[in-house]
Amino acid sequence: MRIDLSGRTALVTGSTQGIGLAIATGLAAAGARVGVNGRGAASVNTAIAAIRAQVPGAEPLPAVGDLSTQDGTNAVVDSLPHVDILVNNLGIFGEKPALDVTDEEWRRYFEVNVLSGVRLTRHYLPRQMDNGWGRVQYIASDSAIATPAEMIHYGVSKTALLGVSRGFAKTAAGTGVTVNSVIAGPTETGGVRDFVYQLVDRDLPWDAAQREFMRAHRPNSLLQRLIQPAEIANMVVYLASPFASATTGGALRVDGGYTDAILP
Repeated sequence: MRIDLSGRTALVTGSTQGIGLAIATGLAAAGARVGVNGRGAASVNTAIAAIRAQVPGAEPLPAVGDLSTQDGTNAVVDSLPHVDILVNNLGIFGEKPALDVTDEEWRRYFEVNVLSGVRLTRHYLPRQMDNGWGRVQYIASDSAIATPAEMIHYGVSKTALLGVSRGFAKTAAGTGVTVNSVIAGPTETGGVRDFVYQLVDRDLPWDAAQREFMRAHRPNSLLQRLIQPAEIANMVVYLASPFASATTGGALRVDGGYTDAILP
């Protein structure tokens, strides 16, 4: 299956590292012009250079702005007024006992993890609907379905994305635009490495720490290892393609079989 996104413009939020960078690279490899988003020009330019090194001939575009704020959202929209493919990947996470999560922290998680994508969807979706083609995706998490005791504020924000994407899919019904969520399982990124070492012995070498984390904290995983960011990107690129034209309103799992359910 050769996916060709030539002539399409994409925006991947939070794409200077980790899953977001892998998604931006995957879309660029399929021929899309990809907007790379981060809060600062330095990190965005570094990511653009990395994409160009991986994908000769790619044309990544800077989309600098803090999407947890309206001003930052305006800056991104000004730099990319229209996109055919919107991937709402931006997200924060962290371990904290449920009773210690303050109202301010709850609001911050919803601003970053939920409302950043809602704001962008409100801007880009109507134009996609008018054009009769578009793709909107939200990067959710296995934590949306199996709320982790150590970070319920994160899990609940990801649960919200499943409802948001289903609702916007109904808004776009019959227009040629699809809206979906991708449920990502435990994935090896720099942030996850730090998170793993918050929960297991810091003196363990990485391979042993990863195994101990999966054994003790994610025992349901059928993959029994952390997922690689490119494996998440593969699903996102497929959903962005014409091959996924009949897939909308869904929550598609790339979780290594972690969620013990037939459906989300």
